[in-house]
Amino acid sequence: MADIAFLALAVITIGSAIAALEMRSLIYGSIALMGTLGGVAGFFFLLDAPFVALFQIAVYVGSIAVLILFTVMLVKRELIFKKIEDPRRKFAGIGLMLVMMLALGAVFIDSGIKTITTDEPPVNFRDIGADFVMYYWPALILMGLILAGSVTGALVLARREDVENERTN
Repeated sequence: MADIAFLALAVITIGSAIAALEMRSLIYGSIALMGTLGGVAGFFFLLDAPFVALFQIAVYVGSIAVLILFTVMLVKRELIFKKIEDPRRKFAGIGLMLVMMLALGAVFIDSGIKTITTDEPPVNFRDIGADFVMYYWPALILMGLILAGSVTGALVLARREDVENERTN
């Protein structure tokens, strides 16, 4: 069962990553990026790390990807970049990816990580959550307010530009 779940998550994650890179529409590319980050969260669930998986969903899928989506929707498309069609760039990217995967795989295999043992008990994620709520709540609230302020500021800037365009027409 775990093997089937792993293969399904791998297909979803890699497929979403490729879609995020290859989509012509930036909106759909951002949504595919959310799928990729959600697949990574699924891997954390398979590794029996639900606390890290939920943080992955909350921080990356919930905050960063939504912020990217707002940015893409608010910035004019022609101002972001112009795509250069060159098939050699795609093959160079695939080649670089394969070289990096082989290098990282060789480092991982030579690291001896399978022989590491520990006598420490597993970390209780409830204790970590209690620490966040008790000691770090001001920082969490401040980060939420900063994100909300940045999105509100972006909306105000986008609206102001639309109003100026209507007055000049």
